[in-house]
Amino acid sequence: MPPKRRGPLQTVQRETDDIKRKVDALVQNAAKPDASDRTEILERCKELQRAVEEIMRTLKKLSKADEPAPVGNYDQCKREEEKRLLTLHERLQSLALQLQPHDETAGPSSSQTDQESKEENSDEDDESSEDEDAEEEVQDDYDDDDDDNDNADSGDEDIGPTATGQGSVSYIALSAFAGEEEGDLSIQKGEVLKVLSKNKDGWWLAQNSKGQNGLVPKTFLKTSSPQDGERVNEDEDEGESEEEEEDPDIKSSKTSNWNTVRKAVTEIDATDVLSAMGAIPPGFRPSTLSRLLEEGRSYRVSHFIQPKLSQSQLSFKDLHMDPDTGKVHGRPSRVSLILTLWSCRMIPPPGVGLQVLSRHVRLCAFNGTQVLSNIHTVRATYNSKSPKTWSFSPRITGMLPCLLDGDCFLRWDSESPDLGILFELGVTYIRNSTGERGDLSCGWAFLKLFDESGAPIALRTQELTVHGGTPFEKDTDMDATSTKRGYPTGVFQQMLLSRKIPKLVVKLKSVNTRSRELLNLLPDTIVGSLSTIHLLATYRQILADALLLDRVTMYNADLICSSVLASFPDVLDQPDLMDAFRKSWTESESNLRRSDKRDINVLKQMFVSVYMGSVFPLLYSAEMPAPCWADEEVESQRARIIYSPSQKTSVETLLSSQCSHQAFDITQTPDPPATQPKVFGGLVWTLVASTKVESANPQGWVMFVSLFCFLITTLWFFIFITGINQSSIWPSLDVGYHAFSAFCYLSAAVLLANVTIRKQGMDKVYQLDIAAVVMAFIVTLLYWTHAILSAHRWKSS
Repeated sequence: MPPKRRGPLQTVQRETDDIKRKVDALVQNAAKPDASDRTEILERCKELQRAVEEIMRTLKKLSKADEPAPVGNYDQCKREEEKRLLTLHERLQSLALQLQPHDETAGPSSSQTDQESKEENSDEDDESSEDEDAEEEVQDDYDDDDDDNDNADSGDEDIGPTATGQGSVSYIALSAFAGEEEGDLSIQKGEVLKVLSKNKDGWWLAQNSKGQNGLVPKTFLKTSSPQDGERVNEDEDEGESEEEEEDPDIKSSKTSNWNTVRKAVTEIDATDVLSAMGAIPPGFRPSTLSRLLEEGRSYRVSHFIQPKLSQSQLSFKDLHMDPDTGKVHGRPSRVSLILTLWSCRMIPPPGVGLQVLSRHVRLCAFNGTQVLSNIHTVRATYNSKSPKTWSFSPRITGMLPCLLDGDCFLRWDSESPDLGILFELGVTYIRNSTGERGDLSCGWAFLKLFDESGAPIALRTQELTVHGGTPFEKDTDMDATSTKRGYPTGVFQQMLLSRKIPKLVVKLKSVNTRSRELLNLLPDTIVGSLSTIHLLATYRQILADALLLDRVTMYNADLICSSVLASFPDVLDQPDLMDAFRKSWTESESNLRRSDKRDINVLKQMFVSVYMGSVFPLLYSAEMPAPCWADEEVESQRARIIYSPSQKTSVETLLSSQCSHQAFDITQTPDPPATQPKVFGGLVWTLVASTKVESANPQGWVMFVSLFCFLITTLWFFIFITGINQSSIWPSLDVGYHAFSAFCYLSAAVLLANVTIRKQGMDKVYQLDIAAVVMAFIVTLLYWTHAILSAHRWKSS
């Protein structure tokens, strides 16, 4: 039977095994104390290095088509052989450095010095040229097979100088780095390292003064200044003692580091400085959505809750009344769903130099180029035992704050084909050294809601990959540790790698019938907490009544004075006040009957009553500090004022002389009807009571009408103040009462005028009767005016 033919890859594997045995034997011989012939061992080491380089060149030229028979997992086997050869190459390189004579390792030749100086100048002048030189000096063992075949010749030429250590460059560590995985090199700040090879993924192979090799992130390293190298060469040539030059060398090293830091502060932003210091991972950026929130109210929910005008500017685009029911007409939108934030895993934490004040996720509608909705924030909970995992909606006693609630509703009406949800994972931090506050983006994820055909995606749990950088950057890794080992193609290795990739887990759910009815009452575009949806829907009903129902005509431009409409949008931007409103609402709703819970008029009346009795006084209390994001002291002080019984604020205490409050706006002053008839009617009653009542005149009827209308109008005034007049029967009662009062006052005014004419004197009583007659006719005119306006309002409703 003929021998089985071996393929090229199998031949390389056997040669690699043979080389590995020889390297192990060589290392054992070099470690023996009696190893006298170090020159012979060094020559054997160089021969093995050349053999490894030759096998590497042969391996890079291989392709799957060269195999005589199919080979399973060919790419994976080829990458494993590349890793084995690189490992052997590094071992031989380290051994060669140890076996070199002292004069060779201590002082490089002039040609080597020139080469290092040129490379250092190239590094300082142009970082892009440095990357190109690095690609030519070292082969990349993590490229794809196509790239390997294209770059085989250049890789063959550049392995030699790097392997022998002649192309190594000295670098200084800007900050300490603790190795997290096997193969990493732990370094200290100010330590001088030799870079043996530079990989494009940002992880460089370096060697410290003890001869230890390992991977170091390039952001932690800075090229040594040329002056340092010249000073060292001069010291060696002149033969000066090390003690005399020790202090200048240290001083020069410190000066070089300070110049680097000063240059970083003046030429790049704070994020790059923190990244260079090792305080944040390289994928972190300044928060894009936080900056939009700080610019104004354009991306806050208080802006999107307001109705939008149509193109003609004469009507509302997203607010319409149903004439049959008197309720807001529901409007369906393109996107209407419920989203639940589950968790974030493998999120790299910031370094020890930063104190994290808040971990949160901000989400909004995004079409790839711009933000289309308000920005909603959900704060994450953090467990020190699992620092890379964020969770949402923690289990707590009582009501869950809306800031911690991971259940969100989304409602968008954009026709963009690229419409989706943008998630930005962020942290609010404070620097321990300077006290500077800031917001960082830990990464972002995008969930496209429609496929290529325009159909909605399936509503299920989604695992989204968190990318580094900003939404406008592409292919930025969250943390370089996920790519420094390459991109394996094996199924098992891919599963292990996927567990280290940052992920955001969310769940999309369909909307039930009750929630859909409430969502259809909201604006076409809005994002918010699901726990506040019923309050937003009720507010829209009250807003529609004021804008569409209670106006005399649709073209009336009179100022609408309402405390609820003027201040509720500001409450939406303060989550702690919304939690207080929800708490009071729940307590009041529990006392309602089942039928009243479905009556929109009762709910609107309760909304106004609960809001004015709980949240409105807190909003304008002078003791309440202004909200400040992620400020623990301010948040605790506000919570103490909101929930402490001793600090309880009501309308009565707010308006008392002992309580200070902020200034009110004219739009927050209510404008109830029938105020003028009450005032003038009281004057009629007062004037008639001051005159002499004769037994033969009908002034008793005048006294009865004026006193009766004064009391009933005062009661009517307080009914409108408290908002009890929300039922559909009140407009008709308003018309009937004012018409009845107008008839009564007309009869009283005529009778009083008759009595006054019969007196015809110039005494004081006669003058008071004349004033009472004038006031009676004025009140009659006012009552008739209010009756006509009430009838018009009743007809329009």
